Amino acid sequence: MKTENNYPKSFSHIGLTVPDIKAAVQFYSEVMGWYVIMEPSTVKKETDTAIGQMCIDVFGTDWEEFEIAHLATSDGIGVELFSFPHGVKEAPAFNPFHTGLFHFCIQDPQIEELVDKIVAHGGKQRMPIREYYPKEKPFKMCYVEDPFGIVFEVYTHSYELTYSSGAYTGKPA
Repeated sequence: MKTENNYPKSFSHIGLTVPDIKAAVQFYSEVMGWYVIMEPSTVKKETDTAIGQMCIDVFGTDWEEFEIAHLATSDGIGVELFSFPHGVKEAPAFNPFHTGLFHFCIQDPQIEELVDKIVAHGGKQRMPIREYYPKEKPFKMCYVEDPFGIVFEVYTHSYELTYSSGAYTGKPA
């Protein structure tokens, strides 16, 4: 009898392509408070190092170099920033109906202050801050956009609390 070894995998990191790596590191470290793990550095197309070969495996051979930086959130999730010198510098049109990555979400209980800070640093608020369960649970959300056109969401509470039944009653125990 075969035993199934299925368990929830943890999230390690997300990779984002940005037009200006220094501006992106500044935005995400100042606005989101993410830790800079590795300052921007240049990776060149070559086969003498593991990273060079890995990048050729991933990106093919139609590139010469790019910049990369690594940041981390308060819970240790990595944010890998890439900037390709000959890449398209504008974000694609927002289209959640196409297959692919639609958005990522970060969490901050001070959603109003964070959304204001995102806008003050060149981002956009894409919608009003909304409550998931008005008069029932204090959970709020808002879609925003960074200064580079990358759309993401902000939650006030964890994913588990937001979607689990009975996770918050609003009444003391």
